[in-house]
Amino acid sequence: MAASVSELSGLGLLTWVYPPGLVDRVVAACGCAEQRKRLLPARLVVYFVLGLALFSPAPYLEVMRHLVEGLRSQGLLGAWHVPAKSSLFRARQRLGSEPLRVLFATTARPMATEATPGAFWRGLRLLAVDGTCWDVADTEANGAAFDRPGSGRGSGRSAFPQVRMAALVEVGSHAVLDAELAGCRTGEVTLVARLPRSLGPGQLVLADREFLGFPLWQAFTATGVDLLWRVPANRVLPVTKQFRDGSWLSQIRASSGPARHQPVVVRVLAYQVKDQLGEEGAGVYRLVTTLLDARRYPARQLAALYRERWEIESVFAEIKTHQRGAVGVLAYVQRCVRMNEQSK
Repeated sequence: MAASVSELSGLGLLTWVYPPGLVDRVVAACGCAEQRKRLLPARLVVYFVLGLALFSPAPYLEVMRHLVEGLRSQGLLGAWHVPAKSSLFRARQRLGSEPLRVLFATTARPMATEATPGAFWRGLRLLAVDGTCWDVADTEANGAAFDRPGSGRGSGRSAFPQVRMAALVEVGSHAVLDAELAGCRTGEVTLVARLPRSLGPGQLVLADREFLGFPLWQAFTATGVDLLWRVPANRVLPVTKQFRDGSWLSQIRASSGPARHQPVVVRVLAYQVKDQLGEEGAGVYRLVTTLLDARRYPARQLAALYRERWEIESVFAEIKTHQRGAVGVLAYVQRCVRMNEQSK
């Protein structure tokens, strides 16, 4: 890769992942192309915003200098110079969020190959869905847009507004294939229900127990994917057919409406989880799956496979902690302010 990318730490890397022609088409489609020649054309501002995420929590001017350093060292900048910080603020505001959303939707796709460790199981590409919340800066605008979760202390509300995200992730590569964002009062199930648009046959989706419901199960399986989801402890799944490996066929149905008379057949497997000492005391797990063939998809192997669901938690940690930096929101904001002041 290094042989084909002139400057891996700056614009070279970003233009390798997001070619300039693609960025220009996205900007034009969103109606954000500039009408006159600017020091900060829309294409450069797109790369700049991406750089803000890659090099967080560096201040604006430091990010821009880092992006163009490779061009400067090769004498390719000409008369161009890094603009004032206020110009970067205005350029980002002019661009808005829509081009970044469209760019993500256009380029987010599975990256793993058959050789990628943990990416496939019996010919099925492994994916996972889950949700998480992000603390954001304590501003009036963020509070109005995203709201705050409840708290048992003080005013009864959290110190920071929060954004809720539901994501679809490729297990083997940790690539985020789709995501939905909303205020913290919007439930995870509501957001996850929008993710089947990015699914299709040949995939196996893993999910935790809070997502098992008839409408969501139907929305996912309608795309042709297979599912392996955990079952809530209070869910009753009667046996309609028992298999030798201990799994059994059962049914899930809607709680009301015409669909309650049209149950869906699922296969259930239960197993005991051992603690670190090898003792059986960590609880019983139950899973339901669309993979009904007990010979082709043994229960023991499915139980061992389900632990791959936790890879999505690693993805969230990579984004929220390692990429942004392991600092609190307030400390993060204060640090950015100090660094911006120092760069003047």
